[in-house]
Amino acid sequence: MRLLRIVPDNTKFRIVHWRRLAYPFSAAYSVLVLVLFLTVGLNFGIDFRGGTLMEMQAKSGKPDIAQVRQTANSFGFGEVEVQEFGSAGDLSMRFALQPGGEVAQQAVVTKAREAFSTNYEFRRVETVGPRVSGELVQAGTLGVVLAIVGVLVYLWFRFEMQLAIGAIVGTMHDIVLTMGFFLITQLEFNLTSIAAILTIVGYSLNETVVVFDRTRELLRRYKTMPIPELLDLSVNSTLSRTAITSTTTILALVALVFFGGTAIEGFALVMLFGVMVCTYSAMFVSTPVLLYLDVRAGRLDQSEELAEAKARV
Repeated sequence: MRLLRIVPDNTKFRIVHWRRLAYPFSAAYSVLVLVLFLTVGLNFGIDFRGGTLMEMQAKSGKPDIAQVRQTANSFGFGEVEVQEFGSAGDLSMRFALQPGGEVAQQAVVTKAREAFSTNYEFRRVETVGPRVSGELVQAGTLGVVLAIVGVLVYLWFRFEMQLAIGAIVGTMHDIVLTMGFFLITQLEFNLTSIAAILTIVGYSLNETVVVFDRTRELLRRYKTMPIPELLDLSVNSTLSRTAITSTTTILALVALVFFGGTAIEGFALVMLFGVMVCTYSAMFVSTPVLLYLDVRAGRLDQSEELAEAKARV
């Protein structure tokens, strides 16, 4: 029985050559992310902004979004965001945080139930106060920062300095591009998004470590091979593993996007984008960075010389 091979053996793709397109693309995308972050901003969810979120489903027929919005705005609780989501008949209402504490938030829920319970079934009602939302912002930000710092420290000790710099560049690149996905799509940014970003950081680290481990091995084996050829060889020799890992992960995430329901749809979409970005980054961003660094210098050669000296003794 012949084994399935997504990528043929002995591939010789000129991966490093494509940096001339990959780097301008990533740079332009990063600038766009910065501009959108300063002008548009993230679409923070109820977890971070505070307020009341209600998800309803029409008991029959298609919901009248305009009528629901008009009725909700007449409550006197400020501008209400009403939009469809998920399957036909589902819609969500988002009320801003009301002054007056928990009593005021419950008044919003009571008023909405009185107005819409006849024609709609309430699937989810979530209320977050200002104190809780502020604590969630702090905890989420701290968690992401500590995770990134931990990954950077690991990379610094895991590889020689030149390889560590390349891995750090790739990891930060993947985070920036993922944040750009939130900014461009205006997908709701909540605690689930924090979990998705942390997962993407781990996936990015895994992809980079696999390629760079092979790079380090080849540096010791082929001491006179030109660096561009060596980097192409390191990527091509791990390309089959990368393709299999990415393909299986993408297939699982596509299934979650279409069949996982609205509760995890946002997480699955971000992860799907992140996996593709991490795969692209490991080959076309992190690895070509080594061209601009003296990867044959530093601790790598010193350890080689020490091992050869011990062998001669």
